Amino acid sequence: MDRAVAERPVLVFDLETVPDVHAYAATAGLEGHPERIVREQMGDKFPRQIFHRIVCVGALVARRANDGAWQVETLAAPHLGEQSEREMIQDLVDRIADLDPRLVTFNGTSFDLPVLRYRAMIHAVSAPGLAARRYFERFGPDAVDLCDMLSGFERHARVTLHQLSRVLGLAGKPEGLDGSGVETMVRAGQLDELARYCASDVVNTYRIWLRYELFRGRLGEIDFAASERSLAAFLAERPGVPSPPTTSA
Repeated sequence: MDRAVAERPVLVFDLETVPDVHAYAATAGLEGHPERIVREQMGDKFPRQIFHRIVCVGALVARRANDGAWQVETLAAPHLGEQSEREMIQDLVDRIADLDPRLVTFNGTSFDLPVLRYRAMIHAVSAPGLAARRYFERFGPDAVDLCDMLSGFERHARVTLHQLSRVLGLAGKPEGLDGSGVETMVRAGQLDELARYCASDVVNTYRIWLRYELFRGRLGEIDFAASERSLAAFLAERPGVPSPPTTSA
């Protein structure tokens, strides 16, 4: 095991996005057309990564303590009601530059990282921290995409974050909410609810990563249990984000 990699902090992140109608219109020669016309042209399929606009960024930072357990330092999910898209991106990439972390995502290689890079370039954001490590390499050591890793990079073995969370006995997504409802929440001004939803995805991803570290032997059973207890204590002071059940630790 690469000790230097193992002891770097981890940054678990998740993006919530909505379709970028203006970006699509620019590529389809539909500038100035009503949004209804552009959306009809876009169709009902999930848009390609370049046609997504970031509306919330959830991020959790954890470090491994001297006793071997992972301890959460911060958990936040800023949204468009608090910052512009550019500011959210700048804050995230600056955090990555400062921490030099391993990045942990669920489906981040296919979605979150490409979206982050496209949107950073659209807003002319300087992000040298993203180029300092092999974050965009699918098989590199610096970014762990749990969706890829646990499926063995096999498309037919992939599962959703909610499915895996529930099978592992974790909270999963809040009842009645999933990614398809993000735009509805944004339009309704339910941005604080959106942030809680995004933060819950980040927490689920972090807990799956802890379980994966246990599976790989990089985290012993005692340290795993202590990491879960540490997370539960951290979340107990932050209402609105599902806490781990006490039985899991």
